[in-house]
Amino acid sequence: MLIRQTETTDWIRLKQVRLAALLDTPTAFGVSYQTAAKYDDEQWKERASSTGTEFWLAFDGDKSVGMVGAGVSIANRYTLIGMWVEPAARGSGVAVQLVDAVKARAMGKGFDRVFLDVSPDNARASNFYLKQGFDFLDEWEPLESHPYITVQTMLWLAN
Repeated sequence: MLIRQTETTDWIRLKQVRLAALLDTPTAFGVSYQTAAKYDDEQWKERASSTGTEFWLAFDGDKSVGMVGAGVSIANRYTLIGMWVEPAARGSGVAVQLVDAVKARAMGKGFDRVFLDVSPDNARASNFYLKQGFDFLDEWEPLESHPYITVQTMLWLAN
């Protein structure tokens, strides 16, 4: 499995994986499929170029099987977003590699912690992040794309 940060030329792959993620688990992300599907090619190219939020793709040979994003929030928190692995690749270790890429990037940028938001009702994701060293904080907010879902902040601290 190869994990690498996206480049502008990866925009079609990023678009395909992101839209697949939004169709597969529509209530797990802060954006809806309907919104993301309306992004034009330039918007996808900008996302892939890592000028703001950075993205990584997971490759199994030539096939993109997962993604994760990360960036610095308005509160100056290095935040993991948009984590997804296609169903056939779940349990293969690709998710661990994607999270490790985000942790490494955070530390490389001088951050000793990574934040993320997850619905505690999403037991598979919550348990995965707990195994990756994240802990729940007492911070809650409605999911932007689905405000009836409440997400909780998790935090990972570098050793």
